[in-house]
Formats: sequence, structure tokens, C-alpha cells
Amino acid sequence: MTQNVDRSALEGEGESSSVGKIVEWVARGIIEGRLLPGDDLNSVDLAKRFDVSRTPVREALFVLSREGLVDWSPRRRPRVAAVNLKDVREIYHLRAILYAEVSRAIVERATDADIESLWGAHRRLAEVAAQGDVDGYFWANVAFRDEELRVCGNGIFKEVLDSMRMRINRLRRFSTSLPGRLHRSCADHQRLCEAYAERDGVLAAALNRSIVLSALQAIERAWDQCQFNAG
Repeated sequence: MTQNVDRSALEGEGESSSVGKIVEWVARGIIEGRLLPGDDLNSVDLAKRFDVSRTPVREALFVLSREGLVDWSPRRRPRVAAVNLKDVREIYHLRAILYAEVSRAIVERATDADIESLWGAHRRLAEVAAQGDVDGYFWANVAFRDEELRVCGNGIFKEVLDSMRMRINRLRRFSTSLPGRLHRSCADHQRLCEAYAERDGVLAAALNRSIVLSALQAIERAWDQCQFNAG
């Protein structure tokens, strides 16, 4: 499934386009677990892979460092960043608050067509969940969240949540891969869509908050076995 991890990085032509392609390739590798914490990101190898000079590679790694996916400490080669559980908790608690507000905004302003578009996004979730496709489900879930932000119409919510997109997608993909999470998530999103359809803002907000926090609880339970904090 083709899915941009950072659309803003893929705009433009020439060298800027190369930067975007490198950002997407490395970010997807980290998010989907092919690149692990502590793995070196060799600029020469990346330049060869994308047939570019080292300048766009360095620019791409700078973007990824700013987004929290790459550790580029002074006098050290860039490498995949580890993850701190304290930061994970803080990010998820912020997301829980924001998505509760997103749900309230959706109920207040969504048209019937908007509600149907959210159901359409959920149908895609259900299709890939039935196939047991973790990566497919994860990217379909990203699309569902993007549709929620479109429907809610709050630019500030979108700006804040987009600013965490890469680092949170890494965690979201991991939580989706945990035993039992995929089908539970699908069922929770169905209940959320039902609350939207019933125009019940209080219930929708509570469900969305619960969806985010249950994912955090799954990450916490699996933390000692995960590889985010390797280095």
C-alpha cells in the first residue's frame, strides 16, 4: 500500500523531491520495523540507493532527526533513535485529549456525507482486519485519522497532531502488531462511527479517548519485550 508518511516533505522537484523520497523510505522502514533503534543510517549507502549526492541525504536525515526518528548527535553517525517510555506516555495522553475534542467537533459540524466518508474509511479497516494484514490495517487507520481531521475542520488540532505524525506512527504501528490489538481496534472504531452516526458527542469523545489510551496500555504491557529502547 502506498502511503506518504510526510506529505510536506514530498513536494517539489529535483533535489527537494529526492529529499522527500529519502525521508519517506527511511521513515517507513522505521515505522514498519525494518530499521531498528541503533541501526546506522549511512549517508554514502543512502546516496547510492537514491542515486543522489550526499546533500539531499543530509537534508533528509535532518528532517528525520527533527521529527524524532533519527538520533544525529554531535560527532556521531546518524542512527535510528530509541524511544523513551515517559515520552510515549506524554504523547499518548496529549493525543487522547486532542482526539476527544476532534470527536466533539465532528459531531457538531459533520454532514451526512461526512459521516458516510468516515464509514467508508472504517470499511477499509474492516477489510484489512479480516485479512490479518497488520501493515495494511495500520495505513488504513492512518487514513481514518486523516479523514477525522478533515471532517472536524479544526486547523490547530490538525497542525498539532501532524507535528507528531512520524514519531506517533512508529508507535501506532507497533501497537497494531501486538496480539489481539488489530481486531479490538477495528471493533472500537466501529463503535466510534456508530456514535458519530448517532450524533452523540459525549460518547464519541469518550470512545476516541479510550481508543488512544488502550493502545498506550498495550504498549506499556509489551515495553520490556519491544525494541524501541534498544541502543
